[in-house]
Amino acid sequence: MKPLKLILLLGLLTAANSSFATVFYSKSEAMELAFGKGTPVEQLGLFTFYIGKNQDKITGYAAIETNTVRTKPETLMIVLTPEGELQKVYTLAFHEPPEYMPPERWFEQLYKRPLADMDFNKGVDGIAGAKLSTRANIDSIRKVMAIYQVLVKK
Repeated sequence: MKPLKLILLLGLLTAANSSFATVFYSKSEAMELAFGKGTPVEQLGLFTFYIGKNQDKITGYAAIETNTVRTKPETLMIVLTPEGELQKVYTLAFHEPPEYMPPERWFEQLYKRPLADMDFNKGVDGIAGAKLSTRANIDSIRKVMAIYQVLVKK
């Protein structure tokens, strides 16, 4: 009887642990969000930047970044303009409880903000109860913008 109880307990724990896991977009859906339907996309370099082009003109860059928020991962697609400004952030997957996920309107304060000002000490508002999520998001955005400046910007 004890092995059966142990198996049931493990099954319940596994089900409870994965109940928050949400994948919002596949890779192809994410590229369509970043660059539009039918836009050819290519990868760039050691750190993967996806480049959107329209008739050989670069329309933007996107990077998919996965990090740990508290104890579970989230995956963001960070879209930059051709000049390297933050254009849009999409949450592709979020495995923490949904109440910790920053809403779309929180990201709006970050658009067009330069890398040097992408900091809570420089006017970025946090979210009560989601400090770790917002910090992880800012860190991912800063990383992508910094890599763009070093590897792509010429």
